Amino acid sequence: MNKIIKSQINKLRPSATLAINEECNKLKKSGKKVFKFGFGQSPFPIPDSVIMALKNHANKNNYLPMQGLEELRSSIANHLNLNNNNNFKSEDVVIGPGTKELMFLTQLAFSGEILLPAPSWVSYQPQALIAKNKVHWIQANSSNNWFPTADQLEKKIKSIRKKNLLFFLNSPNNPSGTVCKNLKEIAEVAKKYKLIVLSDEIYSQLTFDNNYKSISNFYPEGTIVSSGLSKWCGAGGWRLGFFAIPNKLKEFRNSLKILCSESFTSVSAPVQYAAIEAYKGDHKIYLDGVKKILSFIGNYVYENLKSNSINVIKPEGGFYLFPEFRNAKFSTSSKMCKDILNKTGVALLPGSDFGLNEKIMLARLSYTDFEGSMFLNNTLGSKKLDNEDLKKYAPNIVDGVAKLKEWSNSL
Repeated sequence: MNKIIKSQINKLRPSATLAINEECNKLKKSGKKVFKFGFGQSPFPIPDSVIMALKNHANKNNYLPMQGLEELRSSIANHLNLNNNNNFKSEDVVIGPGTKELMFLTQLAFSGEILLPAPSWVSYQPQALIAKNKVHWIQANSSNNWFPTADQLEKKIKSIRKKNLLFFLNSPNNPSGTVCKNLKEIAEVAKKYKLIVLSDEIYSQLTFDNNYKSISNFYPEGTIVSSGLSKWCGAGGWRLGFFAIPNKLKEFRNSLKILCSESFTSVSAPVQYAAIEAYKGDHKIYLDGVKKILSFIGNYVYENLKSNSINVIKPEGGFYLFPEFRNAKFSTSSKMCKDILNKTGVALLPGSDFGLNEKIMLARLSYTDFEGSMFLNNTLGSKKLDNEDLKKYAPNIVDGVAKLKEWSNSL
């Protein structure tokens, strides 16, 4: 049967993040206590005004323009210009059913090779494999916040000697939860070699210090900004994302629009109308409450895990940590994560899923295993969070971290 499947597809396996979620659900159904630290999904409710906008437009049943609803594209452009200091117009924005689909179509359209920092989100490399795009990894490390240096990037470019290169940059980062501090230097290299930069900013509104910087501020003409509703708005299942593509790349934008028209046609009409409210409305109180909780939990997990045997960086945005278990003796990080799951019920993703050497005992931890609605509704406003709030509203975080720490200490 494999003869009817293309060779590059035969090399694939299900997305690691989705696979761990299904494995956890299966274990829970069998009666095992599982701490779902492997799947990166927002635990928070969608803002009420956005839900109401969806309800009010549930009767919208026409196909919308393939590039997306003009009013939505305009609201996204204004949002980026205000919050990111960009200069986008509505015609620069393309709406898709999540950024994942737009990234996939980008890989299909792009004629060149791909530059990926390691660690990188689990789907960048498989999508390149499907599109038959060669991938070049740039190995980052914890001493540089898990981002490549400008020098590393330039050396990699020189070693490839390829004209067309697409560089993925994700900050705040999945899997590390860290923010890129050397954007200006990276942008200078990107500009020098005329790279196209795909800036994955899906966690940008969940930056804890409220001082988000985009590489598009330093290299606007060559940077595609990618974001959507899934993380900051708690609307992963609504499947709405966007690309903002500068006018200098309008030929690429036009090709992407054609691929959109031949694949998903257009994004759900009611969801697009609701997204206008998401990008036009004032959600400061909601976002402040969400970030307060995520920052507090992230710091709690960090403080309780960091030790001589566990190397981990304090999270700066999103909802991930990337601990290295230095005293763990396994042949691969995947086998380590299986041992952790079997012995403690804590589900993690191995560092090898993110492009790193499988012999380094790294794992991604997503600290989202709690009921976000209750936590948010009971802590909105000026209330300062404490560990009692954590025990009350996020007991799985407390218990799961304790079990993980106990497992590490037993090695």
